Amino acid sequence: MMRVLLLIRSLEIGGAERQLVNLARGLRERGVDVSVLTFYPGGALRVELDAAGVPNGDLGKAGRWDVLPFLWRFARHLRGSRPTVLYSFLPVANLLALLARLFLPGTRVIWGMRASGIDFRCYDRLARLVDGLERSLARYCARVVFNSRAGLAHARQRGMFVGHAEVIGNGIDTGRFRFDPAARARWRASWRIGEDDFVVGVVARIDPMKGHALLLDALASSRGTRMVCVGDGEPGLVQALRARACELGVDERVCWLAATLDIAGLYSAFDLVCLPSLSEGFPNVVAEAMSCERVCVVTDVGDAAFLVGDTGLVAPAGDAAALAGRIRDVAGMTADRRAGLGRFARQRVEDRFSVAAMVEHSARVLFGGGR
Repeated sequence: MMRVLLLIRSLEIGGAERQLVNLARGLRERGVDVSVLTFYPGGALRVELDAAGVPNGDLGKAGRWDVLPFLWRFARHLRGSRPTVLYSFLPVANLLALLARLFLPGTRVIWGMRASGIDFRCYDRLARLVDGLERSLARYCARVVFNSRAGLAHARQRGMFVGHAEVIGNGIDTGRFRFDPAARARWRASWRIGEDDFVVGVVARIDPMKGHALLLDALASSRGTRMVCVGDGEPGLVQALRARACELGVDERVCWLAATLDIAGLYSAFDLVCLPSLSEGFPNVVAEAMSCERVCVVTDVGDAAFLVGDTGLVAPAGDAAALAGRIRDVAGMTADRRAGLGRFARQRVEDRFSVAAMVEHSARVLFGGGR
């Protein structure tokens, strides 16, 4: 029987993590022997795997420098589970998965690539080293799966061997992500924001590539607009952003929230969802917000513009003035106009980006031919 092992760093809330959970549940429903392995224990999304009956475990990694014992635990786990297919998500997990070929040569290794256009000057030397190794070693796995057309194009530009690549767009659970008027009222009341106030939401980890500073600059020229920032990150970056909001004089119009599982309710509370990123692949946040009938303003990165189509607005990446203009355009719409665009947005997700389609395409790649 075919056994599939999905490998990722953790099951904390994130785009790649959400897609892994969606895929694991979908494969389980198809009767596939699928399990999930993470580097670190815990994670808010693990409960969803448990509820779906998907076996999952962790390697008990103690930190960045827990290397040799961690690798030994990984090898022991693989020898015990002997997966037919090992499908990894994100750079470090991809490199680790390739090691499986040393002691399980029959295992089919597939890499999942989730980003596009990252500026590695914003990260440390280890991140740059991992990126270089990933580009050099991609040719040695059976397939490389990109979640965006932009990601594949960027890999080609960087010289990565992608003759065995496949693009599989993310799948959105439209049953879970739908407009919830009760949650909208509850969240807005907790923020002491009235129904007539215009609220921009940004849902992303605090990271240099996510463009939070750009959105704060845009907010400074969008009088009357409120902003809710949802996500966690390195404390120093969070503190710097808060200081930036104070410098711009917008701190009283910004609400900072930690990541939460009630993300569909949060989307419903926003009037506009903004993706100010400088780099993306397939932005889950945008598709989830569209499924909740929210109008989106995105920067032209990755597949974001393709995703919103004619249901939202697009600004050049890194252009705060243009971003502010798009936000004002949406704020100036009537509520009925925004609601109409929101309904079209949901229909676009239902037609093009369903979980069922993602699982079906993934299954063909997992069990198809390859090296």
